Amino acid sequence: MEARLNIFGSPLAGKLLRHINSAGKAVTDSSLPAATQELVKIRASQINGCGFCLDMHTKDAAKEGETWLRLNLVAAWREATVFTDAERAALELTEQGTRIADASGGVTDEAWANAAKYYDEEQLTALVGLIALINAYNRVNVITQQPAGDYVPGMFG
Repeated sequence: MEARLNIFGSPLAGKLLRHINSAGKAVTDSSLPAATQELVKIRASQINGCGFCLDMHTKDAAKEGETWLRLNLVAAWREATVFTDAERAALELTEQGTRIADASGGVTDEAWANAAKYYDEEQLTALVGLIALINAYNRVNVITQQPAGDYVPGMFG
Protein backbone atom coordinates (compact mmCIF):
# COMPACT_ATOMS: atom_id res chain seq x y z
CA MET A 1 0.00 0.00 0.00
CA GLU A 2 1.29 3.41 -0.91
CA ALA A 3 0.11 6.57 0.82
CA ARG A 4 -1.93 9.01 -1.22
CA LEU A 5 -0.03 11.94 0.28
CA ASN A 6 3.40 12.21 1.81
CA ILE A 7 2.25 13.83 5.03
CA PHE A 8 5.74 13.48 6.48
CA GLY A 9 7.28 15.47 3.64
CA SER A 10 4.67 18.19 3.28
CA PRO A 11 5.37 21.53 5.00
CA LEU A 12 1.63 22.20 5.34
CA ALA A 13 0.94 18.73 6.77
CA GLY A 14 3.87 19.20 9.13
CA LYS A 15 2.43 22.48 10.37
CA LEU A 16 -1.02 20.95 10.82
CA LEU A 17 0.30 17.89 12.63
CA ARG A 18 2.49 20.01 14.95
CA HIS A 19 -0.65 21.79 16.13
CA ILE A 20 -2.46 18.50 16.73
CA ASN A 21 0.64 17.16 18.50
CA SER A 22 0.70 20.22 20.76
CA ALA A 23 -2.89 19.53 21.81
CA GLY A 24 -1.94 15.89 22.33
CA LYS A 25 0.92 16.92 24.62
CA ALA A 26 -1.59 18.66 26.90
CA VAL A 27 -3.49 15.38 27.19
CA THR A 28 -0.32 13.33 27.68
CA ASP A 29 0.75 15.64 30.50
CA SER A 30 -2.66 15.46 32.20
CA SER A 31 -3.55 13.21 35.12
CA LEU A 32 -5.52 10.83 32.87
CA PRO A 33 -3.68 7.50 33.33
CA ALA A 34 -1.27 6.71 30.50
CA ALA A 35 -2.62 3.16 30.12
CA THR A 36 -6.14 4.54 29.71
CA GLN A 37 -4.89 6.98 27.10
CA GLU A 38 -3.44 4.17 25.01
CA LEU A 39 -6.57 2.02 25.35
CA VAL A 40 -8.68 4.95 24.13
CA LYS A 41 -6.39 5.52 21.13
CA ILE A 42 -6.48 1.85 20.26
CA ARG A 43 -10.27 1.51 20.54
CA ALA A 44 -11.03 4.59 18.43
CA SER A 45 -8.47 3.43 15.86
CA GLN A 46 -10.10 -0.01 15.70
CA ILE A 47 -13.51 1.54 15.10
CA ASN A 48 -12.13 3.87 12.43
CA GLY A 49 -10.04 1.19 10.73
CA CYS A 50 -6.78 3.13 11.14
CA GLY A 51 -3.99 0.59 10.76
CA PHE A 52 -1.30 3.26 11.07
CA CYS A 53 -2.57 4.35 14.51
CA LEU A 54 -3.16 0.77 15.65
CA ASP A 55 0.40 -0.12 14.70
CA MET A 56 1.72 2.88 16.63
CA HIS A 57 -0.40 2.71 19.75
CA THR A 58 -0.28 -1.03 20.32
CA LYS A 59 3.51 -0.95 20.04
CA ASP A 60 3.80 2.13 22.26
CA ALA A 61 1.49 0.55 24.86
CA ALA A 62 3.47 -2.70 24.84
CA LYS A 63 6.72 -0.78 25.23
CA GLU A 64 5.24 0.96 28.29
CA GLY A 65 4.37 -2.40 29.86
CA GLU A 66 0.83 -3.06 28.64
CA THR A 67 0.17 -6.79 28.28
CA TRP A 68 -0.59 -8.38 24.94
CA LEU A 69 -3.63 -10.02 26.54
CA ARG A 70 -5.21 -6.65 27.27
CA LEU A 71 -4.16 -5.25 23.89
CA ASN A 72 -5.72 -8.22 22.12
CA LEU A 73 -8.97 -7.82 24.03
CA VAL A 74 -9.58 -4.08 23.55
CA ALA A 75 -12.13 -4.69 20.78
CA ALA A 76 -14.02 -7.06 23.10
CA TRP A 77 -13.66 -4.98 26.28
CA ARG A 78 -17.27 -5.58 27.35
CA GLU A 79 -16.71 -9.32 27.67
CA ALA A 80 -13.10 -9.19 28.86
CA THR A 81 -12.32 -9.37 32.57
CA VAL A 82 -8.94 -7.65 32.27
CA PHE A 83 -10.14 -4.02 32.31
CA THR A 84 -11.00 -1.92 35.33
CA ASP A 85 -14.39 -0.27 35.71
CA ALA A 86 -12.73 3.09 35.06
CA GLU A 87 -11.15 1.81 31.83
CA ARG A 88 -14.51 0.37 30.76
CA ALA A 89 -16.14 3.77 31.32
CA ALA A 90 -13.42 5.43 29.21
CA LEU A 91 -13.82 2.85 26.46
CA GLU A 92 -17.60 3.32 26.40
CA LEU A 93 -17.17 7.10 26.14
CA THR A 94 -14.62 6.52 23.37
CA GLU A 95 -16.97 4.33 21.39
CA GLN A 96 -19.90 6.71 21.71
CA GLY A 97 -17.71 9.75 21.02
CA THR A 98 -16.23 8.08 17.95
CA ARG A 99 -19.59 6.93 16.61
CA ILE A 100 -21.44 10.24 17.04
CA ALA A 101 -22.82 10.09 13.51
CA ASP A 102 -24.20 6.59 14.12
CA ALA A 103 -26.34 7.60 17.09
CA SER A 104 -29.14 10.14 17.03
CA GLY A 105 -28.37 11.29 20.56
CA GLY A 106 -24.58 11.33 20.43
CA VAL A 107 -23.01 10.44 23.78
CA THR A 108 -25.58 9.25 26.30
CA ASP A 109 -26.03 10.79 29.73
CA GLU A 110 -25.41 7.33 31.18
CA ALA A 111 -22.02 6.98 29.50
CA TRP A 112 -21.03 10.45 30.67
CA ALA A 113 -22.22 9.86 34.25
CA ASN A 114 -20.37 6.55 34.36
CA ALA A 115 -17.12 8.17 33.23
CA ALA A 116 -17.64 10.98 35.75
CA LYS A 117 -17.72 8.39 38.55
CA TYR A 118 -14.09 7.52 37.86
CA TYR A 119 -12.51 10.65 36.42
CA ASP A 120 -12.33 14.18 37.79
CA GLU A 121 -13.01 17.26 35.69
CA GLU A 122 -9.43 17.57 34.43
CA GLN A 123 -9.33 13.91 33.48
CA LEU A 124 -12.71 14.14 31.75
CA THR A 125 -11.44 17.15 29.81
CA ALA A 126 -8.35 15.16 28.82
CA LEU A 127 -10.51 12.19 27.86
CA VAL A 128 -12.79 14.28 25.64
CA GLY A 129 -9.77 15.97 24.06
CA LEU A 130 -8.06 12.64 23.47
CA ILE A 131 -11.12 11.13 21.82
CA ALA A 132 -11.35 14.15 19.51
CA LEU A 133 -7.62 14.09 18.72
CA ILE A 134 -7.32 10.38 17.96
CA ASN A 135 -10.35 10.64 15.71
CA ALA A 136 -8.64 13.50 13.86
CA TYR A 137 -5.45 11.46 13.47
CA ASN A 138 -7.45 8.44 12.33
CA ARG A 139 -9.15 10.50 9.66
CA VAL A 140 -5.91 11.98 8.34
CA ASN A 141 -4.33 8.54 8.13
CA VAL A 142 -7.34 6.68 6.69
CA ILE A 143 -8.08 9.36 4.08
CA THR A 144 -4.45 9.44 2.94
CA GLN A 145 -4.04 5.65 3.28
CA GLN A 146 -0.97 5.74 5.48
CA PRO A 147 0.51 2.22 5.54
CA ALA A 148 0.86 0.30 8.78
CA GLY A 149 3.48 -2.08 10.08
CA ASP A 150 6.74 -0.18 10.05
CA TYR A 151 6.31 1.93 13.20
CA VAL A 152 9.08 1.73 15.77
CA PRO A 153 8.27 3.13 19.24
CA GLY A 154 9.76 6.58 19.69
CA MET A 155 10.42 7.18 15.99
CA PHE A 156 8.44 10.44 16.06
CA GLY A 157 10.21 11.85 19.10
